[in-house]
Amino acid sequence: MIIDVLTLFPEIFSFLYNYSIIGKALENDKFILNTINIRDFSKDKHKRVDDYPYGGGPGMILKPEPIYDALMSCKNENSYVVYLSPKGKLLNQSIVNDLSKKEHIIMLSGHYEGIDNRIVENYVDEEISIGDYVLTGGEIPTMVVIDSVVRLLPGVLASDESFEDESFFRGLLEYPQYTRPENFRGKKVPKILLSGDHKRIKKWRMLNSLYLTLSKRPDIICSNKLDESTNDIIKDIIKNI
Repeated sequence: MIIDVLTLFPEIFSFLYNYSIIGKALENDKFILNTINIRDFSKDKHKRVDDYPYGGGPGMILKPEPIYDALMSCKNENSYVVYLSPKGKLLNQSIVNDLSKKEHIIMLSGHYEGIDNRIVENYVDEEISIGDYVLTGGEIPTMVVIDSVVRLLPGVLASDESFEDESFFRGLLEYPQYTRPENFRGKKVPKILLSGDHKRIKKWRMLNSLYLTLSKRPDIICSNKLDESTNDIIKDIIKNI
C-alpha cells in the first residue's frame, strides 16, 4: 500500500517514522508513506494557499488550485482520495477494514476553515471524521486513520490474527483481559481462564464481549454491524444458557 498525505505541515508526520509498530512497518517496507506539501504548489510569490470566503464569514479557506495540483502530482487510476473533515462519515472499524484493502490512498488534511468545496465535490472519494468535534487541522485525524489502517496490513502485527478479537473488529467491544499475577490485592483472575478448556473460554469471552457492548455501547448492537460469524456464536451462546 502507498499512502500519500497532502498537508501544509509535513513535518508533523515525521512522528510516524519513529512510532512503534507503524515505524517498524515503514522500515520493513510493509507500506510506503509520502508527505506532499500543498504550499509547494502555490503560484503565489509568497506561497499563499488560502483566501477569504465568498459571501463573507470568519477565517480563511484553502484555495482549490494548489490542492488540485498537489493531488494530480500523485493521483493515478488506482488512487482513493480521502478528505479528513468534521462533515465526513464517522470513522469506524468497517471503514478502516475497507481502506486497508486499497492500493493507494491519498489523504487530504485540511486546515483553517476548510477547503474550497469544488475540490470536495469533484476530486474526493470519501470524507471521514474521527469524531463530533473540531480540531485546528486535519493532520491528527490523518494520523489516526493511517495508524488504524496500517496495523491491518499483512505482516505488520506479530500475528495477522491478533487484531481479530479487538474491540469493533467483529462488531463487539473486546472481552476483559488478565495477566499475572493470578491474585492482585485480593482480586483474582476468573477461574474459567485458568481452566484450559478453550471451548468454554471462547464462550466466556464472547458472552463478556456481548455484555460489555450492551452495557457500554448499545448503539453498536442496534446498528446491526455484527458480522455473520459473531451472530452465529451469540445465537449458540443464547441457545445454551
